[in-house]
Amino acid sequence: MAVKIITISREFGSGGRFIGEEVAKKLGIQYYDKDIIGQIAEQSGFSPEYIREHAELSPKKGVFAYAFAGRDSMGKSVEDLVYEAQRKVILEIAEKESCVIIGRNADFILQGRADVLNVFIHGDLPEKTERICRLYHVTEAEAVKMMADIDKRRMTNYNFYTDQKWGMAGNYTLSLNSSQLGYDKCQKLIMDCIQ
Repeated sequence: MAVKIITISREFGSGGRFIGEEVAKKLGIQYYDKDIIGQIAEQSGFSPEYIREHAELSPKKGVFAYAFAGRDSMGKSVEDLVYEAQRKVILEIAEKESCVIIGRNADFILQGRADVLNVFIHGDLPEKTERICRLYHVTEAEAVKMMADIDKRRMTNYNFYTDQKWGMAGNYTLSLNSSQLGYDKCQKLIMDCIQ
């Protein structure tokens, strides 16, 4: 079966979101990133603001926040309910149309499907730092702290819900260093893989 869905996991500052958006435009397919938040909120009953903060990132408290979070009578925490809603939305989208999905453990949620290309975008620290400083108007020290915090929270969420290690090449079809290859080459390589 031909590739229908591209999932893009990424390090903060690597340009993965931009690369995914450009690939979707060039292929003429749907692009799902923050716009998926409304659908997850609707499924879960939580506010879009809550989903924005918790659907892809672990709580700021750290890894034990999941294990020791308050649970209902079925043993589920609020984070579990959000993850289940996110999973349901991603599965529904995958059945409906060709698309690019950014983050949200989509590579794991859609594992085993022959029509999915899972991509991980990473980069070198200097380039990522420079990009974050430019995009968010922060100092170099603030950029490094943002990277460490956001990537740690993404990793914690991913590792908890997937029983896999975030960023490990074996979890993805393709792992690309955007600092070494550049955004255009990353886009081309992804599109070459699906044709």
